[in-house]
Amino acid sequence: MNTVLDFQKKKVSGQKITMVTCYDYSFAQLIQKTNVDCILVGDSLAQVMHGHPTTLKATAKLMALHTAAVVRGLPNKFVVADMPFLSTRKGLIHAMNCVDLVMKAGAQAIKIEGADGHSELIQHIVESGVPVMGHLGLTPQSIHQLGGPKVQGKKSEQALKIINDARALEKAGCFAVVLECVPAQLAKEITASLKIPTIGIGAGHETDGQVLVLQDMLGMNPDFQPRFLKKYLNGADLIVGALNSYVSDVGSGQFPKKEHSYE
Repeated sequence: MNTVLDFQKKKVSGQKITMVTCYDYSFAQLIQKTNVDCILVGDSLAQVMHGHPTTLKATAKLMALHTAAVVRGLPNKFVVADMPFLSTRKGLIHAMNCVDLVMKAGAQAIKIEGADGHSELIQHIVESGVPVMGHLGLTPQSIHQLGGPKVQGKKSEQALKIINDARALEKAGCFAVVLECVPAQLAKEITASLKIPTIGIGAGHETDGQVLVLQDMLGMNPDFQPRFLKKYLNGADLIVGALNSYVSDVGSGQFPKKEHSYE
């Protein structure tokens, strides 16, 4: 997947879209060698890379810094960058300055959480030549208002709002929308009602694609096991084991050996 047009082609053809987060050059180089379709430089980097409890500490400058590093390792992948907390709520000029930062860092599109009050802004951004991905359901930037990481859309009025918000995002010009932590049936209904593709995380299997945080799927945090997550590697155990093997080899004199030394 190299352009924004490929998202629509995938939906029309029924091919699933695969998306993972990435925040640094080293992992980007590895992803470049895979069949993953697209990459999200998510504001979750505030948690995964910087140790904050929520995504709220991410700034436009921080997003641009990580985006630039990722893009350097991913010359042939489609890269989406998150618009961070409050970046879309301080007026048009501030929002466009933030868009300017992450796009000039190398992103090919941006992602905006929520729909309320965003229609005109999204339309303006799209008309300015920047593809926009939407994000509904559990929106981490609103974590305090939502009362925590809870499934959204269980009640009928909540579900109806998410459906209407999805349609509003499509009308505003979004090329795709992420559905996070919503009931599978709701995600199915939204996917069927939209012309643009849906990308799910905790939204069942009938969305047009899936996204996971890279470190989560690689098992880097053994204590993090939400229902929607499938771990494809026990990364934490492997890395801890490798480091302890290194310590053991140094202590026993097994490293470095002659082949690791210069004459």
